[in-house]
Amino acid sequence: MLVALALGAWVDTAPFATLRWTWRGLAWGTAATAPLLWGLWWCLRTGFPPVVRLVRLAEERIAPMFAGSTMLELAAIAALAGLGEEALFRGVIQTALAGHLPVGAAIAMAAALFGLAHWLTPTYAVLAALVGAYLGWAFVASGNLLVPLVAHALYDLVALAILVRRYGGGR
Repeated sequence: MLVALALGAWVDTAPFATLRWTWRGLAWGTAATAPLLWGLWWCLRTGFPPVVRLVRLAEERIAPMFAGSTMLELAAIAALAGLGEEALFRGVIQTALAGHLPVGAAIAMAAALFGLAHWLTPTYAVLAALVGAYLGWAFVASGNLLVPLVAHALYDLVALAILVRRYGGGR
């Protein structure tokens, strides 16, 4: 979030200018989580070798970091990740780019940066970029940063909970 605030000040784009806490935004953000969870379900069940390797890497490297975490702790981590990353990538980067480029190009560039920021493997970077494009579209379609923020945070919560429960022994 500090990066979002600093970059936003530098490029004169307030990270939370489009954040409106509404029931509609909350509902749309919750609903927007469904395609992301379908993608997670596919990743956990596919036999596609790059994705199988990615899941194994997550089990080996990420699950131990959160092993033993409570659901409340996982929810706090997911909420902070969703808030900080959406403030940066949609609230500042995509918004600033959209002031100079067509909206589609702004979404694509912010999504590419989102993928690069999530580089664990090339496969994960591509999947994260696709998620970034989807969240960017949700932001533009709704006009409310709350929609991608909620979708991102809920997805992270479910993904972390599954990872910890299946592989990390969470409580």
